[in-house]
Amino acid sequence: MESKDLRTVIEEVLKEMNLKPGAEGVGSTAASVSSAVKEAVGDSNARGCQLVIPDKGVSLDPSYVEDGELPDITAIDLRKQYLVENPVNKEAYAEQKAAAPCRLGIGKAGARYKTLPQLEFRAAHSAAQDAVFNDVDEEFIKSQGLFIVQTQCDSKDTYLTRPDLGRKLSPEAVETIKEKCKKNPTVQIYVADGLSSAAVAANIPDLLPAIMQGLQSYHIDTGTPFFVKYGRVAVEDEISELVGAEVVCTLIGERPGLITATSMSAYIAYKATVGMPEARRTVVSNIHSAGTNPSEAGAHIAEIIKIMLEKKASGTDLKL
Repeated sequence: MESKDLRTVIEEVLKEMNLKPGAEGVGSTAASVSSAVKEAVGDSNARGCQLVIPDKGVSLDPSYVEDGELPDITAIDLRKQYLVENPVNKEAYAEQKAAAPCRLGIGKAGARYKTLPQLEFRAAHSAAQDAVFNDVDEEFIKSQGLFIVQTQCDSKDTYLTRPDLGRKLSPEAVETIKEKCKKNPTVQIYVADGLSSAAVAANIPDLLPAIMQGLQSYHIDTGTPFFVKYGRVAVEDEISELVGAEVVCTLIGERPGLITATSMSAYIAYKATVGMPEARRTVVSNIHSAGTNPSEAGAHIAEIIKIMLEKKASGTDLKL
């Protein structure tokens, strides 16, 4: 609470106490206010603001003056957070938490969550919702050298309620791909928003170049990369047939959870065809800053594609 705000509160309290200038033992109201403010505020930046008026039964705990910026609770590393009081074996918990950012050892207040874990939970849930419902910024897509096509979904609502339409390109998308993409490439890579726009923004700047550079080092021919709006995984089957690629790879945002909203996966298939079983896809998942680093994932995906071309297989038929 700022000093000027506290002064207003004290003035109102003193008025309720009928303190008037010249009253015995009080002095003027102005003096009373100044004295009360000085006592209440003190060095507010050091110990906070405390207000105590015994005659009125008023006792407020210190309320520290904020510097105008609240800490970002989403920046807290859950692997290092431990809120259980008087633990029996904190070291065992710490060992488990170091392996993954699970919500272990967050403590409780009675039968409920503590305030901080509850706020962290709500912040993570909000981030997940934003990742699902927000579209990827078109300027960002263009900055990555990608042109944009769209599936038969006409909106985010349609995308979420009609998965089948997210597996089919719109007629306009088909014509655009025919016009702009290289014909019969060895490998066709493209990006799709999927269920996380945040994953695309967070990972593609490092992931896509790493894959392209890896394939180039293996002297593997690649097609023209692009972006599919409202895309599901299986739209890669139609794209594979359309461009005539031996291997197709989609980099797609995954459904966000309460640990991260920026996870991305790569779904790779050898000579994909519309209607093929899901078992023919090879998947590299958990690509994000706190999982598999995007740059490292890119190098790994390039190596998998190289092996896929050598063995002419993918999915459960491919033994890595």
